[in-house]
Amino acid sequence: MKSSIELSDDISRRIDLLAERSRLTRSQIIEDALANGRSLAWQERWIAGVQSGLDEADSGEFASEDKISRVLTKYDPV
Repeated sequence: MKSSIELSDDISRRIDLLAERSRLTRSQIIEDALANGRSLAWQERWIAGVQSGLDEADSGEFASEDKISRVLTKYDPV
């Protein structure tokens, strides 16, 4: 069933920005907020955190191969 609601310009703009940054649709963002209690502010922080991690990885500011190997072998005894 489809429903429609009127949103303020600010809320609509924030949803559009989230959709652009996350590759989710407006409907998916709104449904996530309603079904899972994830406010737009929570979703904005989540997307910003993910993007920050990706940016760090892209610039080489990430765990070294040695650190990754230690974590993986810590939980997978050989």
